[in-house]
This record gives sequence, structure tokens and C-alpha cells, in this order.
Amino acid sequence: MKKTLFIVAISFFTLHLSPFTLRAQEGTLVDGVAAVVGKNIVKYSDIERSYAQLRLKSGAGDAQANRCAILENLILSQLLVHKGEVDSVEVTDDEINQYLQYYLKNDLRQYGSKEALREASGFSYDELKEQYERMIRTSLLSRRVEHQITEGVKVTPAEVVEFFNSLPADSLPMMPERYEISEIVIEPVITEAERDRVRTELAGLRERVIKGEKFSMLATLYSQDPGSAKKGGELGFFSRGDMVGEFESAAFALKPGEVSPIIETQFGFHIIQLIERRGNTINARHILLIPKVSSDDLLKARMRLDSVATEIRSGSISFEDAARRYGTNDNAKQGGAVTNPADGSNRFDADAVRERYYAVGISGMDEGQVSNATAFKTDDNRDAYRIVRLNKKYPSHKANLTDDYDNIYNAALAAAKQRHMRQWAQRQAAKTYIRLAPEFQDCTFLNLGINQ
Repeated sequence: MKKTLFIVAISFFTLHLSPFTLRAQEGTLVDGVAAVVGKNIVKYSDIERSYAQLRLKSGAGDAQANRCAILENLILSQLLVHKGEVDSVEVTDDEINQYLQYYLKNDLRQYGSKEALREASGFSYDELKEQYERMIRTSLLSRRVEHQITEGVKVTPAEVVEFFNSLPADSLPMMPERYEISEIVIEPVITEAERDRVRTELAGLRERVIKGEKFSMLATLYSQDPGSAKKGGELGFFSRGDMVGEFESAAFALKPGEVSPIIETQFGFHIIQLIERRGNTINARHILLIPKVSSDDLLKARMRLDSVATEIRSGSISFEDAARRYGTNDNAKQGGAVTNPADGSNRFDADAVRERYYAVGISGMDEGQVSNATAFKTDDNRDAYRIVRLNKKYPSHKANLTDDYDNIYNAALAAAKQRHMRQWAQRQAAKTYIRLAPEFQDCTFLNLGINQ
């Protein structure tokens, strides 16, 4: 039974599943020791949580084979943890707490209260917290050790070619149509008069709260944060580092029920009310008002960009020089070239293009074509205009070394790291005490060299 070595993916994979998912789906959460690895253990519940999520993603499949594969990866995770402990690899409480608060906050948002959470899970809040802490520490530590083991692994161009040539022709993936794009963005400056108008309006709302009106009602009626307004402005529990600095400093300085002065962040102007403080976390609500660019300034930005597009098309100025001269966003310094935030490359697939440039119609453009000015919202929800050039279009095709070298290089490097990890795991397993529960003793763990 040949299985892929997921390395630490499975252990982190369990982190994305609440500890009580199995109970919620199947009614009973069984537990016990599935394997002993040195001085550490793997619980049945660890396997079942991963198996429950695997079923959600991929269907049932061969239940025992899947459980064996999951157990193999959990054993590997424990081997990595053991090495991390021996080598004194550090995972700080702050790192663990950052993830811990994220998961607990999501659970509380989903279920509404600690009581509802306990009813759904069968665990108290403190019990869930303890389980999360254990899983997070294991995942962070094993991932860190894995990186240390594989960080020196490299592949040469010749090895990339050899890797590609070793792939069966009928197994080569189809690469989706992709696009390289440049843009010139003009985001009009918000006038001081508009900023004063928003401050005055927000000061009026703050005064109404001070005089006794409910903050939550005013947030529902007036806040321009769509995510929290429908919940009376409530944000849920968060810890330091979760919010932008100005907002966080003001919120953590409040006492329960107290309302902050007006706070300015990159998103606009806020007033904040503290609901509850719990250890190093707080729950707060806020009202956000966003200054608007005047319609006249937006029209000027559109006309300026349409004029720039005409100059580029006529050859009077290059797109790159125009971006540096007129652009107001970070891309301007690089001549307008856009980087894909998902993978750091300069290529976007069709779905990403549709999402990011839905008003431009990039898929219907020719290479080198420059669009007219189109309106859009920046990442911090500001009104702006941009023109876009389609630099290059890569049609859908079977993977090849000429067009897809970076992808193939990454695949070859991942395969080399996987081989290195497999060799390390087999050496480590050979000198570590490993005992399996009876129902797993027939599993074949090729990657660990156990029961071959």
C-alpha cells in the first residue's frame, strides 16, 4: 500500500477542524492511545478528527487505508516534535496564543456563547482551549523542525529537467490560462473638509451613546463596516496583534462599557466600546465611518487616466514611465507590474483575474492592449480608478519546461525535500520506540520503514 508523505500537513490539517467536529457529525467522540512514539502518544481522536475532515473533502474511500495514512503522518509529526524538544526548538506562548485566540474566537462566533459551544461539542471552553493548545504547539513545532531538516535541500536546473522528463506524458497537468498584467492607479486624495465632516458626524454619534442611546443600535444603523454592523458593531474576542495598531491601542485602553474618543485608521474613523475583557483578549464593538472622495475628484481621476491611456496607445509615453509619473499605489515604482499575492508570481489565472479585474474584461483583451479607466475599490475600501494593460496571455496547455519552469522547479524541489524527509523519518523511526494499537498493526508505513 503506497502512500504519499504529507510530512506535517496532516498535523496542521487537524488544526483547521474544531476538536469537536467528529462528535457533532457522528455523535460520539471515542478516545484512547492509537500509538506510542517514544515518550509521546497519538490518540484515536487525533486520527478521527483528520479522518472526518478527509471525508468532508474527498468522500469515504478506503476507511482503514486512510486511517493508516493519517496515523503514519501523525507518527512522523511526533518524531519531529521529539527532535524539536531534544534540540530545544522554541515555540513561544505568544505564537500559540495567536492561533489559539483565532480558533476559539471563530468557535464562539459560530455558536454564539460558551454554553452553546459546550452543548455542541461536549467539552467545556477550558477543555477546548487545552486541546487547541496541544494541537497548535505540535503543529508549529513539527513544522519548524521540518523546515530545519529540509532548508538545505536544493535542486539544480539539470535536476529540474530530469524530474520533468521522469513524469509520464499522460500525467502532465493542464496548466490553466494565465495572464501577466500591469496597472496604473489613481486614488484621489480625500479632502480635509470631508475628513472634518466625518469626524463631526461620528462625534455626534458618540455623544448620543454618552447620553444613553445603545451603541449597538447606532452601529447597526450607521456603521460602514458591513461585517460587524449587522451584529451591532460587535467584533468578537481578539488579542493584541489581531487589529491595526491605532485601533488596538485604543480598544485595550478601555474599561468595560467605556467609549473611546474618535480613532483614525487606514480604514476610516472609529469609535469603540469595550464589551468584555477576558485574560489577554477583549470583545469590543465599533462604529466605522469612511470619508468619501468627492465626485469631482473621481471624475478628474477618470479623465486623467483616459488621457494617459491615449498617450500610451499613441506611443507618446511608455506604460512603465506613465505608471511611475502618475500612479499613486505601490505598483507605480515597478512601472505598474502587478504581483499575484497568492503565490508571489507575476501571473494570474482566469478566476483571480475575474475577481480582481471584474470590470476590465481582461480575458477578452489582446496582448499589449490598454483598457479605459475603470472604477474600483482599493484593499482598504477607497474609491479609485485604474487603467490596465494585458502584458502577456498564456493559453491553457500541458505543462512544459519553457512556459512553466517555475512551477516545475517548485515541484522538483518539493519532491527532493520529500525524499530527504522520508530518509530522515526512516532513520529516526528505526531508533525510536514505536508501539501500535492492535487495529493498526497491519498498516504498512512505507515512508517510515515500518511493517514493510
